[in-house]
Amino acid sequence: MRTSVVYVGLDVHKDSIAIATARGREPAAVLEVIRHDELSLMQVLDRIGPRERLRLCYEAGPTGFDLARRLNQWGYCCQVVAPSLVPTAPGNRVKTDRRDAARLAQFLRSGDLVEVRIPEAQTEAMRDLERARDDAKKAERVARHQLDKFLLRHGRSWSQGSKWTLKHWTWIRVQQFPEEMLRRVLQDYITTIEQATQRVERLEKDMAEMVDSWALKPLVVSLMALRGVRLVTAVILAAEIGDFARFASPRNLMSYLGLVPSEHSSGQRRSQGRITRAGNAHARRIVIEASWNYRFAPRASKAGQSHLNQAGFPHRMPSRVALFHPARTRLPRRFSVSEVSCCRMDSASRRKTEAISGPCPLRMRLSSSEKTTSSTQCSEFSMLQ
Repeated sequence: MRTSVVYVGLDVHKDSIAIATARGREPAAVLEVIRHDELSLMQVLDRIGPRERLRLCYEAGPTGFDLARRLNQWGYCCQVVAPSLVPTAPGNRVKTDRRDAARLAQFLRSGDLVEVRIPEAQTEAMRDLERARDDAKKAERVARHQLDKFLLRHGRSWSQGSKWTLKHWTWIRVQQFPEEMLRRVLQDYITTIEQATQRVERLEKDMAEMVDSWALKPLVVSLMALRGVRLVTAVILAAEIGDFARFASPRNLMSYLGLVPSEHSSGQRRSQGRITRAGNAHARRIVIEASWNYRFAPRASKAGQSHLNQAGFPHRMPSRVALFHPARTRLPRRFSVSEVSCCRMDSASRRKTEAISGPCPLRMRLSSSEKTTSSTQCSEFSMLQ
């Protein structure tokens, strides 16, 4: 008798797991809802059929990847799928755990689900560490914002340069208030910011220590050869993206990061909008922040050379330095050309472009007296192509 594969959909929650199966050409059927317990789940799966015949899946979510790792270790074939890419009928207005499990089993059988890469346990631990550092940085920013608005409410406004520098902190500490309550509030805000800053520094130190024992350390060291990428940025990119070789082209990577334009075209009309902002938001933010360093032409500096030496360049990996060097000169030229192309547009096209990607940086830098020479600048930049 020919054995057939049984497709199992799991709707996993903190306290429960809904189980549904799809066999052959039959409609997906819900078996039962059990409590979230691995032993109970294995007992149900063993009743369904042999482990080598089962294909399991569940949606990525707050329960993480531990369940999938354990099931794969026990001999099951379990994959985690992207919940945002699960097909949904527009007219379906009823959603339950049982229906979700049946829907997963059905689409797993038809091959309409997109699998999510399950990271190694060590890589996921590093990702939790760098996201904890990101949370600490957000808390520090919020605390700074609260102190700044507290001073503004009482007529204290800083206008002597950048904030949160040594000079700015000296000005904050000498502020005097007539009420003892306000003085205590000021001291509490200062203490909160200092503690948040210490937490950020502590987590960054932990990241530097843990990288040495991480399997992706060579990738981190390679990424640090790029401009604008140091330890924190390199660790975030390595932990969030993982193996860059799994993307067939840079376009696929940009699509994964949500940095490609959205589109709503029909017939002969083509309409593109802002970037999709789909995928990994942590990696997308850090890529955008690092890319701003390519606005200017590369220049040699002692700090930059010291940074490369600490990362192991160029003595240990000269080939990788040679690989990344063209990007140091090519990307600033592309940035300049993209700025000038905006200035050469007609008014309607420029307004549409700026509505999508924001105002042109070059036009913002041009003063009224400089605008008369913009055509000359455009011809010079066009030669870079």
